[in-house]
Amino acid sequence: MSLPVDHPPVAARKIGILLINLGTPDGPDAKSVKRYLAEFLSDRRVVEIPPIAWQPILRGIILNTRPKKSAHAYGLVWREDGSPLAAITRLQSAALQGAFGPDVLVDWAMRYGNPPIAERLAALRQIGCDHILIAPLYPQYCAATTATANDKAFAALATMRWQPAIRTLPPYHDDPAYIDALKQSVEASLAALDFEPDAIVASFHGMPERTLELGDPYHCHCQKTARLLGEALGRELIIAFQSRFGRAKWLTPATDATLEALPAKGVKKVAILAPGFSADCLETLEELAIRGRDSFEKAGGTHFAYLPCLNESRVGIEMLHTLLARELEGWNITA
Repeated sequence: MSLPVDHPPVAARKIGILLINLGTPDGPDAKSVKRYLAEFLSDRRVVEIPPIAWQPILRGIILNTRPKKSAHAYGLVWREDGSPLAAITRLQSAALQGAFGPDVLVDWAMRYGNPPIAERLAALRQIGCDHILIAPLYPQYCAATTATANDKAFAALATMRWQPAIRTLPPYHDDPAYIDALKQSVEASLAALDFEPDAIVASFHGMPERTLELGDPYHCHCQKTARLLGEALGRELIIAFQSRFGRAKWLTPATDATLEALPAKGVKKVAILAPGFSADCLETLEELAIRGRDSFEKAGGTHFAYLPCLNESRVGIEMLHTLLARELEGWNITA
């Protein structure tokens, strides 16, 4: 049935997929990092301290001391096409574009920084996406990552007069497609080394210990991922948690302490991977590949290798395609 002559233009119906990752500053400079950290560390999902107590610390101390140090770290890993996390997420989106047919559009956004979630959701809606799959790229569920990405998306939806139908990508920490992709990636990386590791460390982003006590499943998800990957590889992995911040007790063992202790135990050759990250970023390329190597070698280690994340690799994209296609099932826009 044709529309009346005076009817406003109507975009052809489409389905949207919005890949979401954590975020990044716009540049490796102190001003950009300060702006990014102000947004990130003001998120109540990330820092669960009452704002009346936390904001004076954040504004008075942290944002006046940390940005310069973090900017230096970002400068060590910044690429010609920008922040590694943003660049890789953009490449993942591009690799998936068209993979689900002409009526499914793939876009990407950052929870903190640019491009913002609200902007990209509005853009997808504007071009006719009346069904949108929100896909936080966090294998292990955590309130400080998965939940806050969904929170931001739902807040944007609350401002829309005509909302699209929405689904969210669930955690995939134990999904066979994810474990197999990790296995293939790790085996390929190990085969390219000129040494045989005495041990393999699986480093996950740390969280305050109280998040586990409050019922967050993140710690359990990390343990299961490492166990399943170890079984797939045929060798046990050493589990550790990185990126501690502040004085609270964090999940243990700590990655830096683990690396520093291994040489004294006779582990002189080590490989480390970060299965909780869907794309390489500051925490993997600077904290693990640079600082991790330095601390391990200073403690007596002789061989160190950082194994990259799945990123936009063939196995990584195939894995994402499998997960996303499953969540799109039943959405028939031609009906």
